[in-house]
Amino acid sequence: MKITVIGAGNMGSAFVKQLTRAGHEVSVTARDAANAERVAAANPGAVAMTSAGSAAGADAVVLATGYDDALGALQAVGNLEGTVVIDITNPLTADYTGLSLGHDTSAAEEIAKAVPGAEVVKAFNTVFAQVLAEGADFGSNRKVTVFYAADTDRAKHTARVIAESMGFATIDAGGLKHARYLEPLAFLNIYLGYGAGLGSNIAPAWIRKN
Repeated sequence: MKITVIGAGNMGSAFVKQLTRAGHEVSVTARDAANAERVAAANPGAVAMTSAGSAAGADAVVLATGYDDALGALQAVGNLEGTVVIDITNPLTADYTGLSLGHDTSAAEEIAKAVPGAEVVKAFNTVFAQVLAEGADFGSNRKVTVFYAADTDRAKHTARVIAESMGFATIDAGGLKHARYLEPLAFLNIYLGYGAGLGSNIAPAWIRKN
């Protein structure tokens, strides 16, 4: 697939690394062009681009920014009509002690309202950057799970194919409004990792009894 990654921080860098390894055609853009160039240079096959027009022709756009920067970042890349946007953001409070949205809406739903022509899918928001960068394999035939939620089959299919191409297990979490559950799950993961001291090499998963 042709994929544009918006953001060159820890998550953006990890996405570019794993997507290029999976054989996708990857472009990366960031507010600081030098950061995008650095990430592209570290991942052969990836290309750094300026924000304007970087989403043109992409099969998917990965929104790898903080929630507060999401709308501006999406507006900067150009027309997103009919484009699948993978939203990985979590609406964390400034002190990281909670979520600024919840119960009756979610970051994903607010982003979808702001870019109504795009097909927004919530995914990867429960995966730490360290886990994404190191890969989905947790040993003993265990793989990290990516939950995805969207209102269109195309958006769900795109997120699932991308996640599985990088080696992740996947679970369909329903419609986009179920991001209201995935975002608190991500916060619980953040609390367990940092507040409870379990570290960032953890990930939530559902298990099924045979």
